[in-house]
Amino acid sequence: MRPLLGALLLLVACGQQYSAKDAEQPAREQVAASPAVTSEGRGVATGGFAADEGAVARNPLPDASHDPAAAGSMIIRTGNASVQIDSLEIAVAQVRALADRVGGYIANSQIQSGDKQVRSATIELKVPADRFDALVAGLTPLGKVEYVNVSAQDVGEEFTDVTARVANSRRLESRLIELLATRTGKLSDVLEIERELARVREEIERMDGRLRYLRAHVSTSSLTVMVHEKAPIVGDVGSGGVIGDAFRQAWRNFVNFIAGAIASSGVIVPLGALLFGAVWLGRRWWRGRN
Repeated sequence: MRPLLGALLLLVACGQQYSAKDAEQPAREQVAASPAVTSEGRGVATGGFAADEGAVARNPLPDASHDPAAAGSMIIRTGNASVQIDSLEIAVAQVRALADRVGGYIANSQIQSGDKQVRSATIELKVPADRFDALVAGLTPLGKVEYVNVSAQDVGEEFTDVTARVANSRRLESRLIELLATRTGKLSDVLEIERELARVREEIERMDGRLRYLRAHVSTSSLTVMVHEKAPIVGDVGSGGVIGDAFRQAWRNFVNFIAGAIASSGVIVPLGALLFGAVWLGRRWWRGRN
Protein backbone atom coordinates (compact mmCIF):
# COMPACT_ATOMS: atom_id res chain seq x y z
CA MET A 1 0.00 0.00 0.00
CA ARG A 2 2.78 2.48 0.88
CA PRO A 3 4.62 2.00 -2.47
CA LEU A 4 1.35 2.65 -4.30
CA LEU A 5 0.70 5.81 -2.25
CA GLY A 6 4.25 6.99 -2.95
CA ALA A 7 3.63 6.57 -6.66
CA LEU A 8 0.49 8.67 -6.43
CA LEU A 9 2.36 11.45 -4.60
CA LEU A 10 5.03 11.34 -7.32
CA LEU A 11 2.25 11.74 -9.88
CA VAL A 12 1.15 14.95 -8.12
CA ALA A 13 4.66 16.40 -8.37
CA CYS A 14 4.94 15.49 -12.02
CA GLY A 15 1.49 16.89 -12.78
CA GLN A 16 2.58 20.40 -11.77
CA GLN A 17 5.12 20.36 -14.62
CA TYR A 18 2.59 19.75 -17.37
CA SER A 19 2.83 22.32 -20.12
CA ALA A 20 0.05 24.64 -21.19
CA LYS A 21 -0.66 22.34 -24.14
CA ASP A 22 -2.48 19.94 -21.82
CA ALA A 23 -5.09 22.62 -21.12
CA GLU A 24 -5.80 23.09 -24.82
CA GLN A 25 -6.83 19.45 -25.23
CA PRO A 26 -10.55 18.80 -25.03
CA ALA A 27 -11.65 18.22 -21.47
CA ARG A 28 -13.55 15.09 -22.41
CA GLU A 29 -10.38 13.47 -23.78
CA GLN A 30 -8.72 14.11 -20.42
CA VAL A 31 -11.59 12.35 -18.66
CA ALA A 32 -11.30 9.39 -21.01
CA ALA A 33 -7.57 9.12 -20.32
CA SER A 34 -8.13 8.79 -16.55
CA PRO A 35 -9.12 5.39 -15.13
CA ALA A 36 -12.78 5.08 -14.19
CA VAL A 37 -14.01 3.97 -10.78
CA THR A 38 -14.50 0.19 -10.96
CA SER A 39 -16.90 -0.15 -8.03
CA GLU A 40 -20.19 -0.44 -9.91
CA GLY A 41 -23.10 0.28 -7.67
CA ARG A 42 -20.81 -0.18 -4.64
CA GLY A 43 -19.76 2.78 -2.50
CA VAL A 44 -17.32 2.58 0.37
CA ALA A 45 -17.83 5.46 2.82
CA THR A 46 -14.61 5.99 4.75
CA GLY A 47 -13.90 9.10 6.80
CA GLY A 48 -16.61 11.10 5.05
CA PHE A 49 -15.50 10.28 1.45
CA ALA A 50 -17.77 8.15 -0.77
CA ALA A 51 -15.72 6.09 -3.20
CA ASP A 52 -18.29 5.90 -5.96
CA GLU A 53 -19.01 7.53 -9.31
CA GLY A 54 -20.99 10.30 -7.64
CA ALA A 55 -17.82 11.59 -5.98
CA VAL A 56 -16.24 12.19 -9.36
CA ALA A 57 -19.44 13.69 -10.77
CA ARG A 58 -19.42 16.37 -8.06
CA ASN A 59 -16.13 17.70 -9.43
CA PRO A 60 -16.37 17.41 -13.22
CA LEU A 61 -13.55 18.47 -15.45
CA PRO A 62 -13.87 22.02 -16.85
CA ASP A 63 -15.82 22.18 -20.08
CA ALA A 64 -13.60 23.98 -22.57
CA SER A 65 -16.62 25.03 -24.63
CA HIS A 66 -17.74 27.41 -21.84
CA ASP A 67 -14.34 28.87 -20.99
CA PRO A 68 -13.66 32.46 -22.07
CA ALA A 69 -10.18 31.37 -23.19
CA ALA A 70 -11.75 29.15 -25.87
CA ALA A 71 -13.54 32.14 -27.43
CA GLY A 72 -10.51 34.41 -27.61
CA SER A 73 -7.94 36.28 -25.57
CA MET A 74 -8.71 36.91 -21.91
CA ILE A 75 -8.30 40.63 -21.16
CA ILE A 76 -9.32 42.41 -17.96
CA ARG A 77 -10.01 46.07 -18.76
CA THR A 78 -10.40 48.85 -16.20
CA GLY A 79 -10.44 52.60 -16.65
CA ASN A 80 -11.16 55.99 -15.14
CA ALA A 81 -12.42 59.22 -16.70
CA SER A 82 -13.16 62.81 -15.75
CA VAL A 83 -15.96 64.90 -17.28
CA GLN A 84 -16.76 68.57 -16.65
CA ILE A 85 -20.51 69.16 -16.63
CA ASP A 86 -22.96 72.03 -16.08
CA SER A 87 -25.35 70.45 -13.56
CA LEU A 88 -24.40 67.67 -11.18
CA GLU A 89 -27.90 66.26 -10.77
CA ILE A 90 -28.50 66.06 -14.51
CA ALA A 91 -25.09 64.47 -15.12
CA VAL A 92 -25.64 61.76 -12.48
CA ALA A 93 -28.99 60.89 -14.04
CA GLN A 94 -27.36 60.72 -17.48
CA VAL A 95 -24.63 58.40 -16.21
CA ARG A 96 -27.26 56.07 -14.73
CA ALA A 97 -29.14 56.06 -18.02
CA LEU A 98 -25.91 55.36 -19.91
CA ALA A 99 -25.18 52.35 -17.68
CA ASP A 100 -28.66 50.93 -18.33
CA ARG A 101 -28.33 51.55 -22.07
CA VAL A 102 -25.11 49.51 -22.40
CA GLY A 103 -26.37 46.72 -20.15
CA GLY A 104 -24.31 47.59 -17.07
CA TYR A 105 -24.93 48.78 -13.55
CA ILE A 106 -23.54 51.18 -10.93
CA ALA A 107 -21.29 49.42 -8.41
CA ASN A 108 -20.27 52.39 -6.23
CA SER A 109 -21.10 56.09 -6.13
CA GLN A 110 -19.98 59.09 -4.07
CA ILE A 111 -21.26 62.69 -4.24
CA GLN A 112 -19.44 65.76 -2.86
CA SER A 113 -21.33 69.05 -2.53
CA GLY A 114 -20.10 70.80 0.62
CA ASP A 115 -19.73 74.52 1.25
CA LYS A 116 -16.93 76.25 -0.69
CA GLN A 117 -16.31 72.99 -2.57
CA VAL A 118 -16.69 72.10 -6.23
CA ARG A 119 -19.74 69.85 -6.58
CA SER A 120 -18.70 66.50 -8.00
CA ALA A 121 -19.61 62.81 -8.06
CA THR A 122 -17.52 59.65 -8.49
CA ILE A 123 -19.38 56.71 -10.03
CA GLU A 124 -18.00 53.21 -10.70
CA LEU A 125 -19.70 51.42 -13.60
CA LYS A 126 -19.67 47.68 -14.38
CA VAL A 127 -20.49 46.72 -17.97
CA PRO A 128 -20.10 43.65 -20.20
CA ALA A 129 -16.64 43.53 -21.74
CA ASP A 130 -17.95 43.81 -25.30
CA ARG A 131 -19.83 47.04 -24.41
CA PHE A 132 -16.90 48.82 -22.77
CA ASP A 133 -16.08 50.88 -25.86
CA ALA A 134 -19.72 51.94 -26.17
CA LEU A 135 -19.61 53.10 -22.54
CA VAL A 136 -16.50 55.22 -23.13
CA ALA A 137 -18.05 56.73 -26.28
CA GLY A 138 -21.20 57.59 -24.32
CA LEU A 139 -19.27 59.99 -22.06
CA THR A 140 -18.96 62.64 -24.78
CA PRO A 141 -22.61 63.85 -24.65
CA LEU A 142 -22.35 64.36 -20.88
CA GLY A 143 -20.01 67.36 -21.11
CA LYS A 144 -16.35 68.18 -21.62
CA VAL A 145 -14.31 64.96 -21.37
CA GLU A 146 -11.03 65.93 -19.68
CA TYR A 147 -9.28 62.55 -19.77
CA VAL A 148 -9.94 58.83 -20.18
CA ASN A 149 -7.37 56.28 -18.95
CA VAL A 150 -7.86 52.59 -19.78
CA SER A 151 -5.61 49.71 -18.66
CA ALA A 152 -5.70 46.12 -19.97
CA GLN A 153 -4.32 42.99 -18.29
CA ASP A 154 -3.92 39.74 -20.21
CA VAL A 155 -4.65 36.75 -17.93
CA GLY A 156 -4.86 34.11 -20.65
CA GLU A 157 -1.59 32.43 -19.67
CA GLU A 158 -2.61 32.19 -16.01
CA PHE A 159 -6.04 30.82 -16.97
CA THR A 160 -4.49 28.12 -19.17
CA ASP A 161 -1.99 27.11 -16.49
CA VAL A 162 -4.61 26.88 -13.72
CA THR A 163 -6.95 24.91 -16.00
CA ALA A 164 -4.20 22.36 -16.67
CA ARG A 165 -3.45 22.03 -12.96
CA VAL A 166 -7.14 21.48 -12.20
CA ALA A 167 -7.36 18.71 -14.80
CA ASN A 168 -4.29 16.97 -13.36
CA SER A 169 -5.60 17.23 -9.80
CA ARG A 170 -8.96 15.78 -10.78
CA ARG A 171 -7.31 12.82 -12.50
CA LEU A 172 -5.40 12.19 -9.29
CA GLU A 173 -8.63 12.51 -7.30
CA SER A 174 -10.29 9.78 -9.38
CA ARG A 175 -7.30 7.47 -8.82
CA LEU A 176 -7.41 8.05 -5.07
CA ILE A 177 -11.13 7.29 -5.01
CA GLU A 178 -10.52 4.08 -6.94
CA LEU A 179 -7.77 3.13 -4.49
CA LEU A 180 -10.14 3.66 -1.55
CA ALA A 181 -12.78 1.50 -3.23
CA THR A 182 -10.37 -1.43 -3.64
CA ARG A 183 -8.21 -0.95 -0.53
CA THR A 184 -6.69 -4.05 1.10
CA GLY A 185 -4.05 -2.51 3.34
CA LYS A 186 -3.76 -1.32 6.90
CA LEU A 187 -6.02 1.26 8.48
CA SER A 188 -3.10 3.71 8.72
CA ASP A 189 -2.56 3.45 4.98
CA VAL A 190 -6.25 4.11 4.34
CA LEU A 191 -6.19 7.19 6.59
CA GLU A 192 -3.13 8.48 4.78
CA ILE A 193 -4.91 8.10 1.44
CA GLU A 194 -7.92 9.97 2.83
CA ARG A 195 -5.70 12.84 3.99
CA GLU A 196 -4.14 13.04 0.54
CA LEU A 197 -7.61 13.01 -1.05
CA ALA A 198 -8.73 15.86 1.22
CA ARG A 199 -5.64 17.88 0.28
CA VAL A 200 -6.24 17.32 -3.44
CA ARG A 201 -9.88 18.35 -3.17
CA GLU A 202 -8.97 21.49 -1.23
CA GLU A 203 -6.48 22.42 -3.93
CA ILE A 204 -9.11 21.83 -6.62
CA GLU A 205 -11.60 24.12 -4.84
CA ARG A 206 -8.97 26.85 -4.49
CA MET A 207 -8.04 26.70 -8.18
CA ASP A 208 -11.73 26.60 -9.20
CA GLY A 209 -12.23 29.79 -7.20
CA ARG A 210 -9.37 31.45 -9.06
CA LEU A 211 -10.85 30.40 -12.40
CA ARG A 212 -14.25 31.82 -11.44
CA TYR A 213 -12.56 35.09 -10.45
CA LEU A 214 -10.77 35.33 -13.81
CA ARG A 215 -13.93 34.52 -15.78
CA ALA A 216 -15.95 37.15 -13.89
CA HIS A 217 -13.39 39.94 -14.38
CA VAL A 218 -12.82 39.07 -18.04
CA SER A 219 -16.52 39.11 -18.85
CA THR A 220 -17.15 42.38 -16.97
CA SER A 221 -15.15 45.60 -17.33
CA SER A 222 -15.19 48.54 -14.92
CA LEU A 223 -14.97 52.29 -15.51
CA THR A 224 -14.78 54.92 -12.76
CA VAL A 225 -16.25 58.24 -13.93
CA MET A 226 -15.81 61.52 -12.03
CA VAL A 227 -18.23 64.29 -13.07
CA HIS A 228 -17.74 67.77 -11.62
CA GLU A 229 -19.12 71.23 -12.16
CA LYS A 230 -16.96 74.14 -13.27
CA ALA A 231 -15.20 75.96 -10.43
CA PRO A 232 -16.85 79.38 -9.75
CA ILE A 233 -14.84 82.51 -10.59
CA VAL A 234 -17.00 84.85 -8.44
CA GLY A 235 -18.09 84.78 -4.84
CA ASP A 236 -21.28 83.34 -3.48
CA VAL A 237 -24.64 84.88 -4.31
CA GLY A 238 -25.15 88.14 -2.35
CA SER A 239 -21.47 88.49 -1.37
CA GLY A 240 -20.73 91.40 -3.76
CA GLY A 241 -18.43 89.45 -6.07
CA VAL A 242 -14.65 89.51 -6.29
CA ILE A 243 -14.34 93.33 -5.90
CA GLY A 244 -16.49 93.30 -2.78
CA ASP A 245 -14.31 90.57 -1.31
CA ALA A 246 -11.21 92.66 -2.08
CA PHE A 247 -12.61 95.72 -0.24
CA ARG A 248 -13.53 93.60 2.75
CA GLN A 249 -10.07 92.05 2.82
CA ALA A 250 -8.48 95.55 2.69
CA TRP A 251 -10.61 96.67 5.65
CA ARG A 252 -9.61 93.54 7.58
CA ASN A 253 -5.94 94.30 6.89
CA PHE A 254 -6.37 97.90 8.16
CA VAL A 255 -8.11 96.74 11.32
CA ASN A 256 -5.43 94.13 11.90
CA PHE A 257 -2.74 96.83 11.52
CA ILE A 258 -4.42 99.12 14.11
CA ALA A 259 -4.92 96.19 16.45
CA GLY A 260 -1.26 95.26 16.08
CA ALA A 261 -0.18 98.85 16.82
CA ILE A 262 -2.33 98.94 19.96
CA ALA A 263 -1.00 95.61 21.11
CA SER A 264 2.60 96.67 20.55
CA SER A 265 2.08 99.92 22.49
CA GLY A 266 2.08 97.89 25.66
CA VAL A 267 5.76 97.22 25.07
CA ILE A 268 6.87 100.37 23.21
CA VAL A 269 5.45 102.93 25.70
CA PRO A 270 7.20 101.53 28.82
CA LEU A 271 10.47 101.15 26.95
CA GLY A 272 10.18 104.72 25.62
CA ALA A 273 9.51 106.09 29.13
CA LEU A 274 12.54 104.31 30.56
CA LEU A 275 14.74 105.54 27.71
CA PHE A 276 13.49 109.12 28.13
CA GLY A 277 14.12 109.05 31.88
CA ALA A 278 17.63 107.68 31.40
CA VAL A 279 18.48 110.44 28.89
CA TRP A 280 17.05 113.17 31.18
CA LEU A 281 19.01 111.94 34.22
CA GLY A 282 22.16 111.67 32.15
CA ARG A 283 21.89 115.24 30.92
CA ARG A 284 21.35 116.58 34.46
CA TRP A 285 24.35 114.67 35.75
CA TRP A 286 26.47 116.00 32.92
CA ARG A 287 25.41 119.61 33.55
CA GLY A 288 26.06 119.37 37.30
CA ARG A 289 29.52 118.07 36.70
CA ASN A 290 30.40 120.87 34.32
